Amino acid sequence: MSKYSIIQELIETIKVYNLKGWSPATSTNYSFIDENNQIWISRSGIDKRIIAEIDFIPIDENGYFTGNNLTFKPSAETAIHLFIYKLFPETKIILHSHGLYPVLLSSVKKNYFEFQGNEIQKGFDGEVSHLSKLRIPLLENSQDMSFFEKELWSRKSEILHSCFAISKHGTYAWGKNLFEAKRHLETLDYLCQFEWNLTQK
Repeated sequence: MSKYSIIQELIETIKVYNLKGWSPATSTNYSFIDENNQIWISRSGIDKRIIAEIDFIPIDENGYFTGNNLTFKPSAETAIHLFIYKLFPETKIILHSHGLYPVLLSSVKKNYFEFQGNEIQKGFDGEVSHLSKLRIPLLENSQDMSFFEKELWSRKSEILHSCFAISKHGTYAWGKNLFEAKRHLETLDYLCQFEWNLTQK
């Protein structure tokens, strides 16, 4: 799929997620690798309600902007995207959400989210039964991007469902295409909403 097609579909997705309340203020960031292996990421400080094609900017493998408009800056969390691409080379698109329920659930959980018995679990690749017990890694939050590099490397064996969460921050999910990445992100958000509502009984 061409860069233009990916961006148009991604913009539509981001606006839908914004209406869900998953990108309050100017939060969240998104990236993809195009047909020429160029990485594109959403630039910093964008209102996701009105995000446009110009708001996706090219970066190199170190996260530096390679375009001409020097006022544009990559997302502050660009390094996390680059770590994911390195750890999981089949990844072509990454979505980052600040959905409320994963953030709420992270306030009462440590190290991981655990799910079992919910049909929607099959939204994750490779899951064929709701009876499986799933663990989604939960990382501590930090402003130090090198912290996430160390954490993701050390916990790679635990990242089995193309997603993880950051405590009181949000979620990351990815896939080989936008459809797959959306499925993983939406599955995780639904499971977190379900589990959070159970804790309130």
